[in-house]
Amino acid sequence: MGRAFEYRKATKLKRWGNMARVFTKLGKQITIAVKEGGPDPDTNPRLRVLVQQSKKENMPKDNVERAIKKATSKDSADYKEVVYEGYGPYGIAIVVETATDNPTRTVANVRSYFNKFGGSLGTSGSLQFLFDHKSVFKITPKETISLEDLELELIDFGVDEVEYDEEENVILIYGEFQSYSIIQKYLEENEYEIHSAQFERIPNDYKELNEEQRTQIDKLLEKFEEDDDVQNVFHNME
Repeated sequence: MGRAFEYRKATKLKRWGNMARVFTKLGKQITIAVKEGGPDPDTNPRLRVLVQQSKKENMPKDNVERAIKKATSKDSADYKEVVYEGYGPYGIAIVVETATDNPTRTVANVRSYFNKFGGSLGTSGSLQFLFDHKSVFKITPKETISLEDLELELIDFGVDEVEYDEEENVILIYGEFQSYSIIQKYLEENEYEIHSAQFERIPNDYKELNEEQRTQIDKLLEKFEEDDDVQNVFHNME
C-alpha cells in the first residue's frame, strides 16, 4: 500500500467524531459551497459532491435543504476557511483547518489549545514543506474495470495513487490538490458513484513517540476536534 493510504488508515477513525458533529461540519461546508458556486447542485460541483456525501453520512434530506436555503439568505453566517499551523509537544507538526464566522475567536481558541498542552501556534505556511496537499476521492468499485486500468486512465488527470479499501469496499483516489475539478469531472462523466471528495494533508515524514508522549498529543488533537470551528486536523505523529 502507498504512503497516502497507510496514513489515512491510521488517522480516519478519530476524524469528525459523532453524528451530530458530522452534520455540523457538513452544514458549514454546504454553506461555503453555496456562497462560492450557487445553490444548484447541477451547476455547483463542490455542492453536488457534498450532497452525495451527506446521503452517505445519513444526514436527513431536510437538513441539507435547510442548509442550502439558509446559505442563500442575507442573514446567513459568512464562514471563512482559515488554516492554522503549529507544533505540539515533542516537535509534532499539526495543521488545523477551520471554517469560522469569527476568526478572532477561532485563532484565540486554537492558540490556547496549543499553549495548554505545551505546543505553540506558528505562522501561516510554516509547515507547508512537511505536508503534501492532496485531493482524495472515495468511489464505489466497478466490476467492469480493474484498479490498474483505472489508475492508468487517471494518470493524465493528476492522480498519483489508487488503492482499494477492503474495510469500506471503496476505491481511494489520491491526486494533486489543483486537479480536484478535473478528477471529479472524469468520475462523474464515467458514472462512478462518489462517496466523498476531500482535501487531505499527508506528511512527508513521521515522528515516532513512546506511549506516554502519544497520549499527550492525543489529548491535544482531541481538543482541536471538539471545537465546532475545526473541520480537519492533520499531524505527522507515527
